[in-house]
Amino acid sequence: MTKERLYLYDTTLRDGQQTQGVSFSTPEKVQIAGALDVLGVDYIEGGWPGANPTDSAFFDAVPETRATMTAFGMTKRAGRSAENDDVLAAVMNAGTAAICLVGKCHDFHVRDALGITLDENVENIARSLAHLVAQGREAVFDAEHFFDGYADNPDYALTCLRAARDAGARWIVLCDTNGGTLPTEIGRIVAEVIAAGIPGDRLGIHTHDDTGNAVAGSLAAVDAGARQVQGTLNGLGERCGNANLTTLIPTLMLKTPYAERFELGVSGQGLQRLT
Repeated sequence: MTKERLYLYDTTLRDGQQTQGVSFSTPEKVQIAGALDVLGVDYIEGGWPGANPTDSAFFDAVPETRATMTAFGMTKRAGRSAENDDVLAAVMNAGTAAICLVGKCHDFHVRDALGITLDENVENIARSLAHLVAQGREAVFDAEHFFDGYADNPDYALTCLRAARDAGARWIVLCDTNGGTLPTEIGRIVAEVIAAGIPGDRLGIHTHDDTGNAVAGSLAAVDAGARQVQGTLNGLGERCGNANLTTLIPTLMLKTPYAERFELGVSGQGLQRLT
């Protein structure tokens, strides 16, 4: 039986350094990127160029990797074009093959945190991702607060995803930003998203561990059809941490039914390096 490809997207260099007491220097980030590449992850998210000096310096010294190096940023601001947004320009100027842009998918956060209309937010998502694609970059959309947004207003949350899909995003990543969505809910919602027209082979999952369910939630998303899994080594991350790739990788490679169904970029030798 032909195995289906499952993609691993590591965010240790961004989420991991938000762990209390963790602060990576630029040489350390370069060293970690090399270790991640040897491990065999498919994407390495290097950080947010322009957000702090360390991240900017990392992209100036970014190593050559087999994995797709990815810069992280945010969608353009309302009232500006994607071509004239300086924050988006800093991310573009990092020169990475892929770019991940975060955009809000919860109507409450759009109105109360961003202070813009729901339509303006959808336009920001669509125009920003279309700009990346037009520049030949692989576009990843980080659907922030998606599961909370879907619970409150599923039609709007799906509208945001469709805007990213139609703009040409390669990956649309469903984020449990608050870490409060239980695995059964994640599985149900991912299945409903696929039924609503977002293909599973373009869906990713990004979970936080506030309820201790980040790994279980990631597996539930894979069971429902998502084909990219995001996480960090040893679960490093803000608050209670992110989905732990050091747990997820051997689970996906060794445990039934995942080992029989999926192929990862991690080799057997890479698996032995995990501690």
